[in-house]
Amino acid sequence: MPRTAMVKIDPKDYKKDDLIKVNTVIMHPMDTGLVKDKESGKYIAANHITDVEVYYGNEKITTMKLSGSVSVNPFISFYVKATKTAPLKIVWKDNKGDVTEKVIDINVG
Repeated sequence: MPRTAMVKIDPKDYKKDDLIKVNTVIMHPMDTGLVKDKESGKYIAANHITDVEVYYGNEKITTMKLSGSVSVNPFISFYVKATKTAPLKIVWKDNKGDVTEKVIDINVG
């Protein structure tokens, strides 16, 4: 099930070789599988993001491995060097096979 994700960069236009701070957040429960449901007493199944991949244009520029110990609705911040005008795509994958993607454009003048 695709989830709500946000990606923010400021400003919107860059010069070649500028460093762009990218802030991302995805709405995800990040259940560890170690917590019991208060009503049923049964363990809540693990449901957490395992991988975050970042693509700049057609090139994968990084992969981040996450685990159930990451907080609910994880916020991730990183930098990208502006080398070209191209889309920046962030892909979140969880242990249940759900994939969420968000794409923003990077404009280099």
